[in-house]
Amino acid sequence: MQFIDLKAQYRAYQTAIDAAIQEVMHSAQFINGPQVAQLEQALARFVGVDHAVGFSSGTDALLALLMARGIAPGDEVITTPFTFIATAEVIRLVGAKPVFVDVDPDTLNIDPDGVAEAITPRSKMILPVSLYGQCADFGRLNAIADQHGLWCVEDGCQSFGALYRGQRSCGLSDAAATSFFPAKPLGGSGDGGMAFTHDAALAERLRVIREHGQVARYQHAVLGLNGRLDTLQAAILLAKLPHFEAEIAARQQVAQRYMSRLAGRVRLPVIRPDTQSVFAQFTIRVANRDAVQKALAARGIPTAVHYPAPLHQQAVFADLGYAAAAFPAANQAAAEVLSLPMHPFLSNADQDQVIDALLEQLA
Repeated sequence: MQFIDLKAQYRAYQTAIDAAIQEVMHSAQFINGPQVAQLEQALARFVGVDHAVGFSSGTDALLALLMARGIAPGDEVITTPFTFIATAEVIRLVGAKPVFVDVDPDTLNIDPDGVAEAITPRSKMILPVSLYGQCADFGRLNAIADQHGLWCVEDGCQSFGALYRGQRSCGLSDAAATSFFPAKPLGGSGDGGMAFTHDAALAERLRVIREHGQVARYQHAVLGLNGRLDTLQAAILLAKLPHFEAEIAARQQVAQRYMSRLAGRVRLPVIRPDTQSVFAQFTIRVANRDAVQKALAARGIPTAVHYPAPLHQQAVFADLGYAAAAFPAANQAAAEVLSLPMHPFLSNADQDQVIDALLEQLA
């Protein structure tokens, strides 16, 4: 059994993917080929924003957004400690200070009340993560940002395709970034990412930054990155895109089947009524996680832990001075979360095997 079955996805779309790869190989336009602009236009339309700019990874897309906004040493960026390290990593890479705020104990997305309390004169930006495929509470977060003159950027690296009050993830705030890492809801065959915004000037700065800060050949106006999205990855994503909404629907079916059979036995994901998650992960919570995970592994069932240690407990952020016991909701989640196999091609038989083994272990 596969935790995420990328081979099944490739088999399903193999003809289109292989043709897209061959088109790039025959053209030899491996850098900035026309498929990159085509993907940018298609995903901007999908999200409902004016501009999308492709990057070599979701991390680079986030980093470029901070660089384009001029986030710098002395600035503070408010974010969550319960996320992959890239979210806070990019803040430190531009010299700014991550200010962590605890998560909502149900959704595990950043708590807007905590965000409001964390604002200081040095605050410049709020960087919420739409964790596990469910959008953060952008109605409240945007209101807080507007009230205090802050920039709000969605880390949508897990939530591309999700909905919040009828709007797509990555179109909910001043700007956003997503990832096309293969395991993501819309995944490529390697690294890739994209930034989104309505702001034409910001989009142009992002394009300059991803090309080493180059405004014309060998003319560099700002420090930038080697951050381009590969043409091959763009072509593969274009081949997968027509199937994406069907995959989202399939993820909903898998999630609802988990929900119905596991109700009352484990702590299930809490999905807010104004959101539709894309279930990048289906993550339950169990008190005896290590024992459950080992028992499932013994039955050939793969699981994962997203994430075993909050960022404030990571050695790289020790200088921020947070106590290990800070952020109790994030700490408890880190001790309990367990992600089960989740992908659009998960068969009922395989899912039943997961559920039966889990219920047997919890009996």
